[in-house]
Formats: sequence, C-alpha cells, structure tokens
Amino acid sequence: MNIGVDAAALGMSNAVTASTGDVNSGYWNPAGLFRIEDSEAALMHASYFANIAQYDYAAYAKKIDDRSAWGISLIRFGVDDILNTTQLIDSQGNIDYNRISLFSTADYGLTFSYARKSQLKEITYGVNAKVIRRIIGEFASSWGFGFDAGLQYEKNDWKFGVMVRDITTTYNIWNIDEDKYNEIKDAVAGQNQEVPESTEITAPKAQLGIAKKFEFHYDYTLLAAVNLNMQFARTNDIFASDAVSIDPAVGFEFGYTELVFLRAGVGNFQNVEQIDGSTKVNFQPNIGLGFKYKGIQVDYALTDLGDQSAALYSNIFSVKVDLSIFR
Repeated sequence: MNIGVDAAALGMSNAVTASTGDVNSGYWNPAGLFRIEDSEAALMHASYFANIAQYDYAAYAKKIDDRSAWGISLIRFGVDDILNTTQLIDSQGNIDYNRISLFSTADYGLTFSYARKSQLKEITYGVNAKVIRRIIGEFASSWGFGFDAGLQYEKNDWKFGVMVRDITTTYNIWNIDEDKYNEIKDAVAGQNQEVPESTEITAPKAQLGIAKKFEFHYDYTLLAAVNLNMQFARTNDIFASDAVSIDPAVGFEFGYTELVFLRAGVGNFQNVEQIDGSTKVNFQPNIGLGFKYKGIQVDYALTDLGDQSAALYSNIFSVKVDLSIFR
C-alpha cells in the first residue's frame, strides 16, 4: 500500500496529495474524488525486480450528487511460481527433484472511498476504509483493516492537501499453518525455530501537499507540486528526529492543449551509510509521459531514472477512462 498507483502520479514522484482529482484519488487523497465529473475507471500494471513481482491496480469512482462521490479500488502485489525446496531432501538424505513444488505469495488491498464537499466551498474531505489480505502460499495468511482520511483546500488557484494514512493504526492478524510451519522448521537446522509474530501493525503516516497550475498562452500549462511525506518515528529520511521524519518530493507536469503531458519528479531522499562510515544522500528521480484524447488517458512512467537510489527502475503503464464518453 506504500508503492503508489497511476503512472501520471508516479512520474511526478507521488507529489500529488494536493492536486489529485480523479478516480485515482482514492489512493492519493480521497478528498480529490469530489472533482470527478461523472464516473471514471483506471487500470495499471507494473513489473518489479526484473519481472519477478507483478503489481496490478484497478479502480472505479462515480459522482453521487453535487456534493459527494464514492470509489472502490483493488491493488495486488504478488510473486508467483516460487520454488518450494524445503522437501527437496527426503528422510534418507536423498535429493529428489520431484519433491519440489510451487507456491505464490501476494498482498491485496481493497479500498472503499467516500468524498464530500464541506459547507465551506473551498474545502473537500474524504475517508477510506481498507481491507488488507496477505497470502504466503499454504504457509500463512492474514486479514487486516484500516482507515485513511484526507482533506483538500483550494484558494486563488493554489491547492493544498493533507492525507493521513492508517489513521487508526492498521492491524494485520496472521494465521500460520502449523503443519506447513513444522516442515519449514525442520528443513534447515537452526533456522525458523520460532513461530513468527501473529500481529502486524502499520503505524499512521501523514502527507502534506501544495500545488499550483500555471497557464501560458492558453495552450501550455505547468503543474508544480511539492509533498512532505512524514512518519512519526526516526528513519533514514533526509530530515529525521525521534518525533517525526520527513521525506520531501517535488513533481512537475508540462501539458500541451490538455492532449500531451511530460512529467518529472524527484523524491525518496534517504541518508544512506556507506562502507567507510560516511553518509550519502540518495534520491529517486522519475519521468513520465501521457496522452489524453476524448476522455481516454494513457500514461507511462519510468521510476528511479539514473539509479540514484537503491531501488531498481520500473516501467509503469496506466489507463484512465471517463466512462461518460460511452453514453
């Protein structure tokens, strides 16, 4: 649930808390769902770790009335056909390749979103209810539940946004298959001798955003956006303390006649300790490209351009459709 969705947003290094206003707002800031005009749908696919892991996303959102909107989205991140070699050696010490089996591991996130315009016309707010499902083959599985809350404020073409993820703390409760666990426990002497914790906790995080769209000669636009991504603990973020750690992100979108878009951004600033004990600031640059025609928008993003951070780059594609064009 931390990776992000929509190639347009990822091309801007996720700096969209204030500016998001479409079907993908269910992820970035549910308050932005209010800006959709009718109904929209979105799809995204990305491959990670040299195509080992697959990341997929689908979403739908619809205007309820002139004061509210709702949406639903599903995310899956999975690795399929993993070799299970824990039974490779039989009880007699013989290697038997027929004992190798395959399993998959996947995380699912189902989100229900609701947005509403407040009595103050400049302010909209939204909430998410999330159901988390995690599966590790036949070994273990878990269920989790959590909530997000977001707010957007617009004044004089300036947009401001606040998003608090897992506002009540999200809990995942694991169910571990004892028989399968015992097989793993005995596979390698001295390893996996204790049952893992059955409760997994995701602490709250906050994002503050500001954005402004500039227009030039009616045909050209430039959207500039800044995010401050905060965790309430000391991390390797570029600004870190025991109370809060802040990772800034900056994104730009250059548009021509609302038809072609070029995007760039930089984020994920981290203090990384080097072998010699010194500290180096790593960051993740992203770029993107988009086309929009008659309610259909296709976007592409290349993340981690230049390998400035520890993560490998990924090619991401997404499609967004204004469903009112089919009426």
